[in-house]
Amino acid sequence: MLEAHSLTRVFGSTTVLDDVSFTVTPGRFTGFVGANGAGKTTSMRILMGVLAATSGSVTWDGAPITAEVRRTFGYMPEERGLYPRMKLRDQLVFFARLHGLSTSDAGERADGLLGHFGLTDRADDLLDELSLGNQQRVQIAAALVHRPSALVLDEPFSGLDPIAVESMTDLLRTEAADLPLLFSSHQLDLVERLCDDLVVLSGGRVVAAGSVTELRSRGAERYRVVLDGQDAAWLRDVRGLTVDDVDGPTALVTLDTMPPAELVAAAVARGPVLEVARVQQPLSEIFREVSR
Repeated sequence: MLEAHSLTRVFGSTTVLDDVSFTVTPGRFTGFVGANGAGKTTSMRILMGVLAATSGSVTWDGAPITAEVRRTFGYMPEERGLYPRMKLRDQLVFFARLHGLSTSDAGERADGLLGHFGLTDRADDLLDELSLGNQQRVQIAAALVHRPSALVLDEPFSGLDPIAVESMTDLLRTEAADLPLLFSSHQLDLVERLCDDLVVLSGGRVVAAGSVTELRSRGAERYRVVLDGQDAAWLRDVRGLTVDDVDGPTALVTLDTMPPAELVAAAVARGPVLEVARVQQPLSEIFREVSR
């Protein structure tokens, strides 16, 4: 388990991180979200030892993290760290060898990752001959090539088309099934689909953290009511709820003081009902609420 404890980072008179704490649990995708300048990249650099915290600490399995442990991590920085004039396979083998793999194991590992991303026929190409999307694939392969003990990925899906996102997601679910995995992204729909846990930063502070399910449950209860053959506008006159939208027989309502059972009873009393279902709060809405 990878944990940040009260991380603070000050640059001159500017506090970039202010008492930031969170946990990255093995076997769960943890999304790291926040506006530009919220402190995500600074936090990741501190986790990896690239940057020192002004105060606070990082632990691994409950003990202070060491440089030796960090060397086993897979890291994808915001600024890409590959060699533009080096062949793809050669540099993947090079990075694997730096982590202690034998030449044969490193070659086998590099070939497997290039094959997964459909880059086998480009193994002898230079990195800067690839599209930005393919360069992103190779960057992920470099973070995975040594079979890391944890993954810290800064915007890994940036610039990828939907097919490439699916391919990368499949690989990460296989490679990181039992690992702590933290990744940042501005693509909230993608984070919502992939993540088990979420850490939201705003202004250098953690403003929300927990499982996606827990964070959604903090919001108001919203329900979709679908009636059979009658207009749902009458719900506007019902006390204890707020009607957010009405479209003929369908209404979206937020329960203020009314229990869900009373909503069902009120709808049934008016006539046939096709559906009364809770609507999950979108992650984008949660993000807006906690970042205000």
